[in-house]
Amino acid sequence: MKREWLTLVLGALGATGCAPQGTSLPPASGGGTWSTFNGDLMARKYATDGQITPANVRYLEKAWEVRTGDVSKPKSWERDIGESLGHAHHQAEIPPSDWSATPLFVNDTVYVATPFYRIFAVSPDTGKVKWTYNPHATLRGLTQPEMKTRGVAYWQAENPQPGQACQKMVYVGTMEGKLHAVDADTGRICESFAEHGVLNINQWNKVNAWWPLSLLQPPTVYKDTLFIGWAGKDWAYKTDPPGTLFAVDARDGHLKWTFNALPPGAAGFTGTANVWASMSIDPKAGLVYIPVSSPSPNFYGGDRQQPLPLATSITALNADTGQVVWSRQLVHHDLWDFDVNSAPVLVDIHRNGAAVPALVQSSKQGFLFVLNRLTGEPLFPITERPVPASNVPGERAAPTQPLTSTPAPVLQSRWPGVYWLANLVSLGGCSRDAGKMRYEGLFTPPSLGAGTLTYPGTVGGVEWGGGAVDPVSATYVVNSSSVAMIYQLLTRKDYEQLTGGKDKANYYDMAGTPYGMHVGTFLNWAGMPCWKPPYGTITAYDLNTGQTLWREPFGAVRKWGIQMPSSWGSVTIGPPMITRTGLIFIGASMDAKVRALDLRTGEVLWSSRVAAPAVALPASYTYKGRQYVVFVAGGNSLLTPQLSDQLIAFALPAH
Repeated sequence: MKREWLTLVLGALGATGCAPQGTSLPPASGGGTWSTFNGDLMARKYATDGQITPANVRYLEKAWEVRTGDVSKPKSWERDIGESLGHAHHQAEIPPSDWSATPLFVNDTVYVATPFYRIFAVSPDTGKVKWTYNPHATLRGLTQPEMKTRGVAYWQAENPQPGQACQKMVYVGTMEGKLHAVDADTGRICESFAEHGVLNINQWNKVNAWWPLSLLQPPTVYKDTLFIGWAGKDWAYKTDPPGTLFAVDARDGHLKWTFNALPPGAAGFTGTANVWASMSIDPKAGLVYIPVSSPSPNFYGGDRQQPLPLATSITALNADTGQVVWSRQLVHHDLWDFDVNSAPVLVDIHRNGAAVPALVQSSKQGFLFVLNRLTGEPLFPITERPVPASNVPGERAAPTQPLTSTPAPVLQSRWPGVYWLANLVSLGGCSRDAGKMRYEGLFTPPSLGAGTLTYPGTVGGVEWGGGAVDPVSATYVVNSSSVAMIYQLLTRKDYEQLTGGKDKANYYDMAGTPYGMHVGTFLNWAGMPCWKPPYGTITAYDLNTGQTLWREPFGAVRKWGIQMPSSWGSVTIGPPMITRTGLIFIGASMDAKVRALDLRTGEVLWSSRVAAPAVALPASYTYKGRQYVVFVAGGNSLLTPQLSDQLIAFALPAH
């Protein structure tokens, strides 16, 4: 959940796709619900709908849209929301919005949460709003610099009783750490859940409680249990709240069990190692897979040299008890904020004619770790390789790190080098700056002086969305970003002199350590990336063999009114979705276009301009014989000022 990182060049441009009229609607085949953040519990992001195909996708048109009104633009949004949201006028100065919610389709309804934590229940064929729920949340940046949500979660009783309220519930969390439960049919609060319908997670926030446990990612729902992770305030303190995962009863909110990735006694020297991303579940095995983030402080580990084996790991827990079944650490003694940041994708792959239960864990480093999901053992080799040592007083970097080469990483192992055009514009400034910084390849530790050139940085590689998989062919697709960053440690004296003891963009206190931190993107004076493109790609793999099927630059950027070459691609946020007919649907790009790609080749078959970058996972469903693909087009305030409140659905022409 990192923040000020991409002041990258990325503007927004796109072209509207056209769909001819008069095309008859093909019959639907298959289809079902989109009931979780990742489509299903296995995080496959796979739609079984069969109406939209590579042959007819070019005819897609807008079926409906909803404008929620819940958008806040950087430093310029002055609308009085008191009347529409029930807040006092003094709350009108709201931090900018970051809308990355996955729409759900379940209970014959599309449900989505806004960055102001309101729930909208929408008719799936017309876009008519059935009801809204307003939690009257505090609209301030308590832990994040922007208003943010990734959506809602849904639960229903095994045998819902007609006429009884709250047999089906929708949950939304807020930045202040409150989980609201409402009746899925009416939008009324479920009084029987927790305290009059609201579970305050912060009742359990007792250790190093400098800030609330923010509920920005919806819970993962399995049977009658909600698995709840949380986000915090990054890079600010040496010691933070420990990264506790909560399992609560979906019906009444009582606590079933907790899991803490940090060992007893760690609270005095570290914190977090929390689960801020989504989770996946193997229903047959009864295992919940949690991506565990890095421990605090993120960029200096001199005071946390004790073993923290579950930090920056993928860990499998018994869903009933919370007991660890297996765990694999993906970064030792993390000094780079290389959180394990997405739910692993679960799929069976084929070896010697037999199905093998697997998971694919993408990473910020650009690696794809393919493991046996029942045991945690690698299905493709993982090797421990020597990495550079730290030269920072008090620090001892891990001597080796786990690396894998199959499937091939989404990024090359070394930074691409200085881009001639950016270097020319800066009169050689990019080359001079690169020559001053420490760089010895992947896992070069942060350093003093001019700092470390870090590639990929904390926002590079694969971000929080992860990849998608076709479970029939075991074709895995993932979008990724290429971002070079600067990690510069500062002595406490230098830090205070540079910041004057006040908040300053790209500077982070890490209070309690000997050092402050400057984290920046490697740009020239004009804001151009100093490293060679492409800046974003999308790649397909055959998981049965580990071979790369294709890799293409993805997305587009516009800057200074100029359309950048398509070969550059774009930094992307938001994952792809795959359909069983062989299509990839994805927003993610900063040019505010949504696209459909051919799963076999990566060719773009359709695109359409939307109101803002669709930095969220789309959803697909079939209702009354018509397939819809729905995007949240809200934008990300830290990447581009183009923000919106648009929920938009596309379908083939009905007549």
